[in-house]
Amino acid sequence: MILCAGEALIDMLPRVTTAEEPCFAPVAGGAVFNTAIALGRLETPVKFFTGLSTDLFGQKLSQALTASGVDAGLCARADRPCTLAFVELVGGQARYAFYDEGTAGRMLDAADLPDETALDGVAALFFGGISLVVEPCGSAYEALAAREQARRLVMVDPNIRPGFIRDEAAYRARVGRMIAMADIVKVSDEDLHWIAGPGDTATLAEGLLDQGPKLVCITEGPKGVTGYMPGRRISVAGEPAVVVDTVGAGDTFNAGLLAGLHRAGFLDKAGLAEIDASALEDALRLGNRAAAVTVARAGANPPTAAELGL
Repeated sequence: MILCAGEALIDMLPRVTTAEEPCFAPVAGGAVFNTAIALGRLETPVKFFTGLSTDLFGQKLSQALTASGVDAGLCARADRPCTLAFVELVGGQARYAFYDEGTAGRMLDAADLPDETALDGVAALFFGGISLVVEPCGSAYEALAAREQARRLVMVDPNIRPGFIRDEAAYRARVGRMIAMADIVKVSDEDLHWIAGPGDTATLAEGLLDQGPKLVCITEGPKGVTGYMPGRRISVAGEPAVVVDTVGAGDTFNAGLLAGLHRAGFLDKAGLAEIDASALEDALRLGNRAAAVTVARAGANPPTAAELGL
């Protein structure tokens, strides 16, 4: 079982009405939410934890989780608004404007965390996205990772959104602590340079390894992904795709990687340390395959296991 802990929100995606007027369509989303949805569709046992609004948008999120086989029973329900993210597509790349003040997701705090018994059967935890940026939820998720890191595998994808960051120094410090606690870190090449500065990608990735993770995955869009482990690296080429937009692509990759590790029996601390090259390559390839389907569709719409022939 995997627990995805982080934001769920409504992506307001740009559309055009029948009268040729620009408009926005509300679509369930959020980086960590998308990963949970993708895991559910890949038939991987998954729970989701977030601060979830009881408003009509929160109900939409709940329905989407249920429809994709995600267990949302741990979510902290709150009579607060849902976070909204208005999306602008520039050359197929997504840019975001977030509306997050006082929302159910943001106001989650340490008192809302599930206790240890509620996580029975959970082998791995996944964190990331804008939920690590703001308070009090950022501190709550960090506290959950710190509490569980000794006994469960931890994966982190910071999924940097510079426009959402108000206190860069505090956020950089949190990202550093989360990387140090993680067994797996996934970042895009763009996020890698935001975190570690300019330089050779491989050198910077190995610098992240030195901070504690067992596996660092660097995604480079259509070029594919490289997984770095101490003393070795494995590169997998990108899958061919006609790109509609990139919303949810990295989130879907995360799910494919975790699902691949789960299927191969390596989704725990000991297993990851002993993973062979073939199994890691297969997991990276599944991440790429899943992401390639997502970018060929509008919005974050990950594939099912059946669509990938699993």
